[in-house]
Amino acid sequence: MVLGALFAAVASVPRSSSLLVYGVPGLVLLWQGGRLLNKLWWKPRRLERTLHAQGLRGTVREHGKTCFSWFGPIPNVTIADPALVKDLLSNKFGHFEKPQLPALTKLISDGLTSHEGEKWVKHRRILNPAFHLEKLKLMLPAFSACCEDLIDKWSQSLGSDRSCELDVWPELQALTGDVISRTAFGSSYLEGRRIFQLQSEQAERFVAAVQKIVIPELIGKRIQAMKEGETTRNDLLGLLLESNMRHTDDNGQSSLGMTIEDVIEECKVFYLAGMETTSWQDRAREEVIGLFGRTKLEYQGLSRLKTVNMILYEVLRLYPPAIVFSRRTYKEMKIGNVTYPAGAFIEIPILYIHHDPDIWGSDAHYFKPERFADGISKASKDSGAFIPFGWGPRICIGQNFALLERFEFQLAPSYTHAPHTVMTLHPMHGAQIKLRAI
Repeated sequence: MVLGALFAAVASVPRSSSLLVYGVPGLVLLWQGGRLLNKLWWKPRRLERTLHAQGLRGTVREHGKTCFSWFGPIPNVTIADPALVKDLLSNKFGHFEKPQLPALTKLISDGLTSHEGEKWVKHRRILNPAFHLEKLKLMLPAFSACCEDLIDKWSQSLGSDRSCELDVWPELQALTGDVISRTAFGSSYLEGRRIFQLQSEQAERFVAAVQKIVIPELIGKRIQAMKEGETTRNDLLGLLLESNMRHTDDNGQSSLGMTIEDVIEECKVFYLAGMETTSWQDRAREEVIGLFGRTKLEYQGLSRLKTVNMILYEVLRLYPPAIVFSRRTYKEMKIGNVTYPAGAFIEIPILYIHHDPDIWGSDAHYFKPERFADGISKASKDSGAFIPFGWGPRICIGQNFALLERFEFQLAPSYTHAPHTVMTLHPMHGAQIKLRAI
């Protein structure tokens, strides 16, 4: 219909009229209209016919673990079978890209999570050393110091009955901001607060870009100090810069693997990801006291915190930081028995997979840390069904960092359970907790 109207418009131009005045604009309009028609109609219909021909229909509940629905003019395939998800996320050849939203990516952060191809490979290689467990254990004192500061603050809020009610959501956001500032930049939370607050506002509102002032200053001061002979500190920025300076190019020559702009973007990614805080209380408390007594935590004992880890895993299962992963086929690719054409959008519903009764049992919606008693691989009917940090080569580089983070807690009467997504999963109305000193 659109093309017909455009052809009619061009045909109706009087022959006596100047071709340069009417013909060229008409052809341009026809070309633009054709592109729009192809994008909004013909291409989606071609993809639809290809998917229909292979038996894909409707929703998960009606048509199984692989189905598709429409997102505007885009056919969006949903894959909820953990075995197929594992195949998709394990692909190392760049055939499944992350859908790109350039304006939003630049607004929030343009780092490792949004890169593809050779740039992703180079950045991942440079960043990996900073996230090795041997490096992370050096940061444990910073974790401990931040937690002690928060506990001291809570202690001062207690009433005469040694209890109080508070919204722990902003408190834990502040804690993670403090941890990130100290471990990433070797600075206090006060120095890093500006970055943290600006990015929190961006994630909520998608508005003005982070002003690139504080992070560049921190990086610039650190590079100058390293040039003057200062030893690398045990924080992520120092480790990242050290790894970056040791990077060698394809000819074996020493070179900066990333530009300063690249380092800034990776720091922004780390702030954005890190500010999302990923009767069992008694068991966990007894375990911690049994291993460490009343002293500070030590890295060597963390791996023996079985009960604590079971609780962390179950929380991540019920409330994963990201509730969905999205990919787009770069070329025609086969997953399972379905061949996806180039340009197909594929959605991995993490929240659905983590709550699927076929995988986790009839109690899938209940908090039961004991399901992880024998480890992740035996917690469900499918060993690949637990994927809070993704899978394969693009698994979250900071997952070990995220899992390193004496009171008694219970939900306050004012708490309303309403999880919602703002980049990652948040409590819509906060997390009001009744806090009691023991």
